[in-house]
Amino acid sequence: MSDYDIKFAQVGQMKLGQFIVIEDVICKIDSMDRSKPGKHGAAKIRMTATGVFNGKKMNLLKPADTAVEVPLLGKGNAQIIADLGDKYQVMDTADYQTYEIDKADFKNLNAGDNIEYLKAGALIKIVREKSGNE
Repeated sequence: MSDYDIKFAQVGQMKLGQFIVIEDVICKIDSMDRSKPGKHGAAKIRMTATGVFNGKKMNLLKPADTAVEVPLLGKGNAQIIADLGDKYQVMDTADYQTYEIDKADFKNLNAGDNIEYLKAGALIKIVREKSGNE
């Protein structure tokens, strides 16, 4: 069982850039193709997505009316407090909670820099660096 909240949606109603859970991995949809319904079948959706927290490519092929899990991700703003080697210690600017986040694609940040992050349960990832006046 996942430690983040989910809702359900029909796979045929999903759009590019939305988040979806494929095989217990939270993914962002990269591409979608819809096949026409056949004589005895329903339209099918073929989807390619990338794992948000692990970068893994995932594929999904389902009938368009199938219910899929959609994760409810938290988004927040934080300030970097310290560089811990392979992680940053950050403090949320709204509730002052501190987190340790893997550096991943953001290796050149310094203490005092502002970032935006995504959070799903215990999983946290920096999504972008914010300029000082935002």
